[in-house]
Parts: sequence; C-alpha cells; structure tokens
Amino acid sequence: MRITRRLEFDAGHRIPDHASQCRHLHGHRYALEVTLSGDIIKADGVPVNGMVMDFADVKRIANEYVVGPWDHAFLAYRGDHPVLDMLAAIPGHKTVVLDVVPTAENLAAEAFRILDPAYRDTYGNHLRLERVRLYETPNCWADALRD
Repeated sequence: MRITRRLEFDAGHRIPDHASQCRHLHGHRYALEVTLSGDIIKADGVPVNGMVMDFADVKRIANEYVVGPWDHAFLAYRGDHPVLDMLAAIPGHKTVVLDVVPTAENLAAEAFRILDPAYRDTYGNHLRLERVRLYETPNCWADALRD
C-alpha cells in the first residue's frame, strides 16, 4: 500500500548560473508530497489499526526534518558566496546552506535523503519512503524516487 501526505512552505532561493530570471533572488510557495509504502497494520485496539502510517505522524516527521527548517528560510548554495555574505550580514536571518544548487530537482533529492531514515520501518510494517515530490510552482515539480 502507498500513502501520500502534502505539506506546503515558503522559501527563497536563487539559481546562480541560470540564464534567465531565476538567477535573481526570489521565492516560492513550495508544496512537498511524501509518499510512503508499507503493509497495512492489522492490530485490533491499536490506534494505527488499518493504516500504513498515521497521516499526523507523516506530517510531524516531514515538519521536523524538512518543512520546519526550510519554511521562511533562504535556501542557498554553499558556493554562492555573494548571497551567503549578504545574508550573513542580516542578524538572525534564517538561511539553509546546501551543498547543491537549490533547483527543484536538487531540493527534492535533498528532502528524500533527509527523510528516508526518519520514516524507515517506523511501525514495524516494512514502512519506507518511496517518493518525494517537490512543487516549485503549481505547474512545475520534481520527483525524487527510490531506486
């Protein structure tokens, strides 16, 4: 069985080498979809009976590891020194420094890497992360999939 939970957050970024508008500082209302697979739990009297995972737990974990840290932050590439220097001059600015350029593709892959161990077999029902879909806009998204 597969289940999916969608969460939304706002963040800024820039793609330093982009040939068009995305090289400028800007932001998005991102949507993150987390898809998990696992066995349906069959255990009378247990709160998760009939579920793969409680959707509230899916949300809690995604919020703890990705959505919370990235929400209302500027997602910056470690090699983007002009932007990092500027943001460092703002006291208390919420900046997430990434080892990759913050494209939709790289952010989806990074979210998958972060979330994969957090969900793994949480309920003893072979639970595992299958896909992270990151919408940069309503019409553009990237999927990071389990190999």
